Amino acid sequence: MQVYLDNNATTMTDPKVVEVMMPFFSELYGNPNSLHKFGTTSHPALSKAIDQVYTALNAADNDDIVFTSCATESNNWVLKSVFSDHIVNGDKNHIITTEVEHPSILSTCKWLEEEGVKVTYLPVNEQGVVEAHTVKSFITEKTALVSVMWASNETGAIFPIREIGDICKEKGVLFHSDAVQAVGKIPVNLQATNVDFISFSAHKFHGPKGVGGLYIKDSQPLTPLLHGGEHMGGRRSGTLNVPYIVGMGKAIELATTDLHEKMASISAKRDRLEDAILSLSDTFVVGDRKNRTPNTILISIRGVEGESMLWDLNNGSIGASTGSACASEDLEANTVMLAIGADNELAHTGIRLSLSRFTTDAEVDYTISHFNNAVERLRGISSSFAKQQPTEGGEVQECELHHH
Repeated sequence: MQVYLDNNATTMTDPKVVEVMMPFFSELYGNPNSLHKFGTTSHPALSKAIDQVYTALNAADNDDIVFTSCATESNNWVLKSVFSDHIVNGDKNHIITTEVEHPSILSTCKWLEEEGVKVTYLPVNEQGVVEAHTVKSFITEKTALVSVMWASNETGAIFPIREIGDICKEKGVLFHSDAVQAVGKIPVNLQATNVDFISFSAHKFHGPKGVGGLYIKDSQPLTPLLHGGEHMGGRRSGTLNVPYIVGMGKAIELATTDLHEKMASISAKRDRLEDAILSLSDTFVVGDRKNRTPNTILISIRGVEGESMLWDLNNGSIGASTGSACASEDLEANTVMLAIGADNELAHTGIRLSLSRFTTDAEVDYTISHFNNAVERLRGISSSFAKQQPTEGGEVQECELHHH
């Protein structure tokens, strides 16, 4: 059996999505900006895709949703254009974000610091989230932007976006959220949330890779990242990627239809898997289940290196990860584990399991059985775990989990 449990890195494109994309490669292939009928024949499908995205996110008619190549592009666009519009050409000099953002936010912020911007990186609490009052306490009259993820790619923890949005509105500060791990998994209601910009990416909700979006509240000004032709109302140049945009529309519609039923089904499987792993001794899951995306588990198993566990799971044809796939070739301690106060050894043991609506009960059963065997085998050869076992006098040495 092959089991894919790395859905926070990417998802399978739903076959129904592939089906609606196919005609736009070799049949309806015209450039939608062309005036002849080869171009205009794609307009109804594009309009439908736009409607599907607006409906799924409950965006208002006067909001803009611009199609991009991915959320990395959307994130770069917001940060760099706020820098240009409000710092270089304004009187602000400060951006607030968190220690646990995706690399596309953190790396851009590091670059902005080199350009002279003051960036505050907020810590998370033991549940792995930044509290709204923490954001409030760091906002000054020089703050141009707050950027806080909607949900964590590593832990699945859901951030208090509505409260942070209310604070930013009250303070007159722009608010951006990287909503890649939220869209299509949990309700995202933009008309009920004070957020100026959100980034999202189709391949995280069973759409194709290479297409995403940026939501811009009230169609407010934002200098383009890509200059060129007048595509997307002059906001983003580059010929529209029609098949992928059509695919994203279909994918977001499928993901958000009967969303609560889908969430309940995925979380039931996730909880069963999590309970089985937690029944092993010295295991520790980050974040309260009720405040996590329904598909995600970040689990630490004392005495088992994350990379060794991945290798063992991979040998059993189970795909998992030790954190963000965009950075998982760097064999460093998991930054989120360190941020929530795990000790360095425990931070090397984090394994992320992320399910999808295509995960089956049989796959969960197979994973539980393989996981238990792998833990037993790896602990048997673990020098760090051997040190923590009861001594002859029956005392357990340094066996409690250090999470502050």
